[in-house]
Amino acid sequence: MALPPAAPARNWEEFKRQAAQRMVQAQPGRSFMGRPPPMMLGIPVLEIELNRDGSVRNVKVIREPADSRARDTVQLAIDAVRAAAPFGDVSRLPQPWRWMEVFLFDAERRFKPRVLDQ
Repeated sequence: MALPPAAPARNWEEFKRQAAQRMVQAQPGRSFMGRPPPMMLGIPVLEIELNRDGSVRNVKVIREPADSRARDTVQLAIDAVRAAAPFGDVSRLPQPWRWMEVFLFDAERRFKPRVLDQ
């Protein structure tokens, strides 16, 4: 699914929210909205580093799910990041151009970026 160009963000908080919404838009069948279930399948945490144009420079896994049956959710989260890129020009935001995102995965392996719950 081709996404429209990302709007410029005024600060990192706005950027993170827009990036999370973009990830959900890029993979609507693989994401969920609304309240997360009481038990999550997996909760991987990624650090995403960008180039000034918003393209992905690097993705680092900060935390893998504890349950070995959910390890595939790490790759699903990385795929969600890459599907939503580029995230728009970040050159006006303070460096370093990176952020951490927590991904909530339900039993059906659908994700929701945690920032959308805040």
